[in-house]
Amino acid sequence: MRFLLGYGSCGIASGAKNVLRGLESTFENTDFTVEKVGCNGLCFAEPIVEVICDNGESILYGRLDEKSAIALGESAKNGALMSENRLTDDELKFLNGQKRIVLSSCGKIDPESIDSYIENGGYSALRRALELGSEGIIEEIKKSGLRGRGGAGFPTYIKWQSAKNSAGDEKYIVCNADEGDPGAFMDRAVLEGDPHRVLEGMMISGIAVGAQMGLIYVRAEYPLAVKRLNLAIEEMRKKGILGENIFGSGFSFDFRIMMGAGAFVCGEETALLASLGGNRGMPVTKPPFPAQKGFRGKPTNINNVETFANISWIIENGGEKFAEMGTEGSKGTKVFALAGRVKRGGLVEVPMGLTINDIVFGICGGIKDDAQIKAVQMGGPSGGCIPKNLLDTPIDYENIAKTGAIMGSGGMIVMDEKTCMVDMAKFFMDFTSKESCGKCVPCRIGTTRMLEILQRVVKGEGQESDIETLVELGEAIKTGALCGLGNSAPNPVLTTIKYFREEYEAHINEKKCPAKKCQALISYNIVADKCKGCSLCSKKCPVNAISGVIKSPYKIDNELCVRCGQCIENCKFGAIEILSGEGEE
Repeated sequence: MRFLLGYGSCGIASGAKNVLRGLESTFENTDFTVEKVGCNGLCFAEPIVEVICDNGESILYGRLDEKSAIALGESAKNGALMSENRLTDDELKFLNGQKRIVLSSCGKIDPESIDSYIENGGYSALRRALELGSEGIIEEIKKSGLRGRGGAGFPTYIKWQSAKNSAGDEKYIVCNADEGDPGAFMDRAVLEGDPHRVLEGMMISGIAVGAQMGLIYVRAEYPLAVKRLNLAIEEMRKKGILGENIFGSGFSFDFRIMMGAGAFVCGEETALLASLGGNRGMPVTKPPFPAQKGFRGKPTNINNVETFANISWIIENGGEKFAEMGTEGSKGTKVFALAGRVKRGGLVEVPMGLTINDIVFGICGGIKDDAQIKAVQMGGPSGGCIPKNLLDTPIDYENIAKTGAIMGSGGMIVMDEKTCMVDMAKFFMDFTSKESCGKCVPCRIGTTRMLEILQRVVKGEGQESDIETLVELGEAIKTGALCGLGNSAPNPVLTTIKYFREEYEAHINEKKCPAKKCQALISYNIVADKCKGCSLCSKKCPVNAISGVIKSPYKIDNELCVRCGQCIENCKFGAIEILSGEGEE
């Protein structure tokens, strides 16, 4: 019997260390051991332990703590696994409909053991790639139809072919692991759960383009990923899989890890290269492209974590097998990070072509509290809001682009009817304006002006001309910004205006927030018939805005009230309502 404990960042943050302590104390002086693995994607139920029985049956336990972990360990010792804390059949639907390639070993192998990776078939693709040679590898990638998973969706084989054809004895492979989108955690989970898969993909790319050095640009806020990458590289070197004359083939390769400060603009490849070179991360015009003149002015191939994580599977199984999945123009699978108001948030890997509804309702169980879905933000701060009536759109590069959003790296933030779309647009514009590198005027000044308008609108100080001004500014930035991140920065605003214009108009013309979220446009009221006079709301109010007499209805002074929500959160009788505008519900 094996016990696999999810020990990625999400698991540790949820209490996996306590679970480990409980299990290990229980298993002392027994043959049972606990194996620390990466996140298996079921983040909503962390900490998770997967028990693999001697007959091969897998049983998943979730939401464990030290006490329940001890109970699980004791039940295993007694030969009858407990029923408490088992994930339900409904929760296990999260795994239905998924096709796992990138995530196939996450949560299954020990990410800190190269032997665990090799026992699971690791580095056999590298051996095959050495047999195929440069042209053979690129041909398989071409057959696969793999497109870059970093957001732009550029055909991978074209990048590789271009770098291969560029003259020069010194070439580089760069992995972009600077995952900066709010709500996105795909790259982190892969690096923490299966680092060798990414390293193997980079080495295969090195064979294809003629490079001997791989650079991994990873954000410093991912300490566990960095630790496991360093350990993986060290173990590879000890095994003779890294360095000179690998497998006696004459091919040599090595890695360097470069930690970035987490600048969103360094997701753009020329800004990333500038940062790698020790300069401020700022994009430059293209051409020349990195494939011709990249790191240190040498030909460089750049892909992101998920792209490289697909490579070993393609080489092992053949490009045509990969191309059988997905749609005509978007082959294979895609990893998405589900966050927001969804019941079962976590990592999902599905074939291209499924709809957003398939993921949100079929896999992730729908909306929390059974509320109505309102929209899904795709593509992060550079993406766009897709409304409820378009959620049957097939997920591929072309169809998502038609909605005004982008595929991006794979973040999905699910919103229900309580979400204010104007406030959401302001949140993303605040992020992009702060993350702008400042090099070009359209992005530096344009995003700041758009943010200022949105800040006025949510305060009820908007003007009739503001909507058209936002559209004009957004279109100007899309046309004039220097890099792809600047070009796409207005997308959240433009899509929310396109699909939720009535919310902007309500904020501006009626001084109301239909979602009852914008603090300047709402007020709180205690319903006398529901209030029991318990005084709890008054005790929890940080500004003493609630007064009354015990066992009689209390009242809120909205001149003092700061709309913090503490009263609503602590009221046990549902007696406090939120009013929008001039005292209207």
